[in-house]
Amino acid sequence: MNLNTYKYFNEVAETRSIRRAADRLHVAPSAISRQIAILEQSLGTLLLERTNTGIQLTPAGLVLERFTRHMFRDMERVQESIRSLKGLRLGEVKIWVIEGLIMDFLPRTIADFNEQFPAIKFSVYSESSDRIAEALTRDEADIGIVYNVKGRPGIEIVAQYSEPVMCMVSPTHDFASRESLSLAEICSQQIALPITSFGLRQLFDHATTKSKLTPDILVSTNNLELTKAMAITGRTLAIAPALAARKELSDGRLRAIPIQEGDFSEATAAVCVHRDRQLSYAANEFLKRLVKAFQAATKSSTQLS
Repeated sequence: MNLNTYKYFNEVAETRSIRRAADRLHVAPSAISRQIAILEQSLGTLLLERTNTGIQLTPAGLVLERFTRHMFRDMERVQESIRSLKGLRLGEVKIWVIEGLIMDFLPRTIADFNEQFPAIKFSVYSESSDRIAEALTRDEADIGIVYNVKGRPGIEIVAQYSEPVMCMVSPTHDFASRESLSLAEICSQQIALPITSFGLRQLFDHATTKSKLTPDILVSTNNLELTKAMAITGRTLAIAPALAARKELSDGRLRAIPIQEGDFSEATAAVCVHRDRQLSYAANEFLKRLVKAFQAATKSSTQLS
């Protein structure tokens, strides 16, 4: 079977569209349809189903999709390793990261790394902790940075640092002069929180449920910048690690107040990889730099609160 046949199938499985796959591969849609038909005939089973909402994978298609995804990622790693042996130092690093690190910490780390390895490129995705863990499991990501990570099969924590969750308040809020806040006090105010797939929200929901508290959630969003912006208005509170609000804390637009409950003071941020996959040269080198930079950033961020 031609390797391109599997490549065509892999693109269709990823995009869930023959036309989008054809655009990516710069071939005619009919060529992709023909190769997938040959593949289905060879395997003796249907791989795709066409529905009103687009392409869906059959159970056999899902099995093949996992195989082709890993196969082509492994091929990329082999090519990068060979280039590294030749001294070319080329490659791509795929990073999935919680939103709080995307605007400040990560750009500086990538820029510093680029000075030494200018030919290595980056693909960076900002997602929730649940989605990042899924990307590592599915081999969509080389490195994941998650918050309040739980035990997940196949995920290895390379580095983990204490990063307490704080209550973010405007300097104009009634709580601005407080040295600490109880969870009950926070729940007495309107709050802006991330949605439930975020590690921060999972931590908050667990703590409020355990304490039998009902928070007044004004805004629930998949954008952490919005939660901070809401807190800056003085009308709501937000929760976040100090690392995620470095800029707002340093310029005085927010204050970070410790939360008295232990679940919040013991929270952690973690750099993760997949336990059973070997990183490419490029990803492995960046991982070393990332761990050092992450540790330095977490130390400095605690001084801002």
